[in-house]
Amino acid sequence: MNDKKITSNKNNGNFQTRLSKFYKELKIEGDSDFYLSLKPVVKWAGGKRGLLEKYSQHFPKKFNKYFEPFFGGGAIFFHLFSLGKITEAKISDINEELINLHKIVKTEVENLIEELSDNEKYKNDKDVFKTIRADEPKDPVLRAARMIYLNRTCYNGLYRVNKQGKFNVPFGRYPDNIQILNAENLRNVSKCLQSVEITAEDFEVSVKGAKEGDFVYFDPPYIPLTDTAYFTDYTSEGFGIKEQERLAKVFKDLDERGCYVMESNSNVPKIAELYEGFEIKNVHAKRFISSDPNGRGGVLESLIIN
Repeated sequence: MNDKKITSNKNNGNFQTRLSKFYKELKIEGDSDFYLSLKPVVKWAGGKRGLLEKYSQHFPKKFNKYFEPFFGGGAIFFHLFSLGKITEAKISDINEELINLHKIVKTEVENLIEELSDNEKYKNDKDVFKTIRADEPKDPVLRAARMIYLNRTCYNGLYRVNKQGKFNVPFGRYPDNIQILNAENLRNVSKCLQSVEITAEDFEVSVKGAKEGDFVYFDPPYIPLTDTAYFTDYTSEGFGIKEQERLAKVFKDLDERGCYVMESNSNVPKIAELYEGFEIKNVHAKRFISSDPNGRGGVLESLIIN
């Protein structure tokens, strides 16, 4: 581990120093330079980049194939991949726009970069935003470019659709010079995805092929802390309590198969009920989605481990 190399990067100094410290403590080996240049293509509500230090001690030291059915931004995947822990993987999500984006990054990254290089077409402007939000291109590259643009310029990077499946998050009011295109990162992600299976499918279907020694990480829409906090609009179908119960059954089935299984969810009594008999860790996380600034402090989440 070359700490001097890590801390010399002016743009990421503090984050890199923290990474260097916990890598040493956990005796993790890996290519730190590639790690720092590899990050999620989109920012995602409930993303785990800020929890990597807390989660790392609970990952299996060695595993065969990696599965992540609720991919989202994929912070855990990119973290493990950059450390050389992943040799074979399947990533999936029910959100077809998100999966299309990653498929395009894998197979047509240069076309995507060329499209997003049009600074006037993809300008950080409210009127431009509304036009692109209303547009629904059929071409996969244009869909991927739209996904990145909306993610970078919408309010808090949320992905939310209405019952008709229409993206309905408002404009985010970011600085004019906000970075929409990160060509270097797109190319790095493209390289790492070359040997990865990418599918748009239900979580239960996605893990049917998981075998003994494989590692499955679930990061579903969380069980709500309150009756009014249920964010189920990630897809038009939502993700309610029946889906949570089905997820718990899949978790138990994978455990019986001999898989390593980990899940992030809310710190609520229902979790203790659904995952009775499994280890449940309390993890402090920051909340960034609340519209009330007073509600963006720390919150307890559950990390379920078999």
